[in-house]
Amino acid sequence: MTIEQTLPSPVEPPESRLKRWENLAEWPLAACAAVFLVLFSVKVLAQPQGTNRTIVHGMLFVLYLPFLVDYFARLALAEHRVRWFFRHLIGLLVVVVPVMGPLLLLRLVALVGALQRAVGDAIRGRVVVYTGFSAVLLVYAASLAVLQVERPAPGANITNFGDALWWAITTITTVGYGDLYPVTAAGRIVAALLMVGGISVVGAITATIASWIVQRVSAVDGAQQAATVAHIESLRAEVARLAEVIAAQNESRGSAR
Repeated sequence: MTIEQTLPSPVEPPESRLKRWENLAEWPLAACAAVFLVLFSVKVLAQPQGTNRTIVHGMLFVLYLPFLVDYFARLALAEHRVRWFFRHLIGLLVVVVPVMGPLLLLRLVALVGALQRAVGDAIRGRVVVYTGFSAVLLVYAASLAVLQVERPAPGANITNFGDALWWAITTITTVGYGDLYPVTAAGRIVAALLMVGGISVVGAITATIASWIVQRVSAVDGAQQAATVAHIESLRAEVARLAEVIAAQNESRGSAR
């Protein structure tokens, strides 16, 4: 038995295991959220009754379980669990509080990161991903969520999907005409999260454009520096060549004398 075989294998750092879990769970959770979105749309828009309603609710509950497992798995794998817990309070509310169930739709935002990595550093691709996918997702998910909690409330003015969609668009764009507004506590929570989401999308776009500008300026500076160095080296070579020619001419003149 060699010395290497007797030595204990190094323990993998918790943070690397957490990162590995997040990478492995990203697409499966996004797929679950996509199916959740479809079923939740059926529940809110079609309003199934009887057996169909039971089936839809059962499937939604089954799709809820992976998010619950993911939350507690990430909490267990985090190196500083207390710090991680307080940094992910929204995630706790989403998986623990039943009324926050519609907010599971926001897990689809995980697709933004995956798609952004797929398109690479192309500025047009990144902006399209951020603006297009994120905005449509937030508006549609918020429309469904607010319609579900507002429709049965007395005195509510958001009672159909068209009104909910119009309200979500005016809210995320910070226009806020005030013609439609949530009257329930849950509806106002959805509205607040939609506002924060809209600000986040704008901030992501700004950061992406700023990063792209910095990269382009750095690339131009690097190219200019490389060209300057090459030019200097060329001048040095030319000077050295001329010095050799002059030295050879001087040597030939001395020999002639």
